[in-house]
Amino acid sequence: MNVAAAAGLEAKVRDARERLDAHVREMVAWHFGPDTGSPFWLERAERLDFDPRREIRGYDDLALLGHFEDEWLRGGPIRRWVPKGLAGRPLYVFETGGSTGLPKSRVNVEDFQTDYELFSETLSDETFPRGADWLMLGPTGPRRLRLAIEHLAQHRGGVAFHVDLDPRWVNRLIKAGKLGELELYKEHTVDQGLKILRAHDSVRCLFTTPKLLEALCEKVSLAKAGIRGIFCGGTEMNAQFHRFAREELVPGIDFVPTYGNTLMGLACCKPFDGDYTITYYPPAPRAIFELVDPADPERRVDYGETGRVMLTTLTREFFMPRFLERDEGERAAPTDLYPWDGVSNLRLLGQLESSVVVGVY
Repeated sequence: MNVAAAAGLEAKVRDARERLDAHVREMVAWHFGPDTGSPFWLERAERLDFDPRREIRGYDDLALLGHFEDEWLRGGPIRRWVPKGLAGRPLYVFETGGSTGLPKSRVNVEDFQTDYELFSETLSDETFPRGADWLMLGPTGPRRLRLAIEHLAQHRGGVAFHVDLDPRWVNRLIKAGKLGELELYKEHTVDQGLKILRAHDSVRCLFTTPKLLEALCEKVSLAKAGIRGIFCGGTEMNAQFHRFAREELVPGIDFVPTYGNTLMGLACCKPFDGDYTITYYPPAPRAIFELVDPADPERRVDYGETGRVMLTTLTREFFMPRFLERDEGERAAPTDLYPWDGVSNLRLLGQLESSVVVGVY
């Protein structure tokens, strides 16, 4: 990178950080404000020996609050998370996890629509045509993904057809060693998707997971079926599958890897430039993540070094500071398009590999 380009990127990084710090101040004022905050954060503020609205002046100061605990989102009362400033608004409750215990729940009002509208701006109108219809082949149920994909399709002028997959049932079959039943369930799911593709020639866009995409491509040429853009995410998304998808499964179709979850929203992948390494950037300032030392989460790792993902979500609906995710990867440097840190080679945290089941999701 030449001197001028480096200086330009440095300025963008500085501006992005200033916007993040200002956004942090705004969200802390909202969530700890007596008239706008949620019962959870207002009650927690009473146990602190400082006023977050005075002491937290930027992102780094969120360390004063410690780490957001996984267990806080398991169980009720669910309305303790609803900010007073949003009282009376219709609520959605979405679940995440649940394969190894009680699911975590997150309240939404409009966050999922906003997240996917922002993601829509990154999609090509040529390969994800406006007005085209979508097929979603993947987990629906209590997850926000089903409504989010539907909103994405509607936002772009289309409708979404859905085929459900229950990952909790898949995990149960795997743990029980019922691989024959698992294969039947996968075939059942894929066959439903094929019926939709054959019945509705208006479908041009697809969301699915890596394993379901592979199974679908064993039955049909998606290009011949009219698919022009595929948005794909899941636990099996890595550089090897990325290459396999672009070169063998769906050559000529726009393939967009994504990293999203109920707690964060949707992280965008660095545009493909011939390198199959997948690098994701969070939707700052609504969400930001750091890569931290798994043994010392107060230490941010260096660029290129492996770290655990520490996620902070900052919206008026949901405030989640410094949550240690179950994922790891290498810290990626800012870019002109995304002038904040990203993560490359995202994968399940090494210490959890033996305890988490990966099925067809």
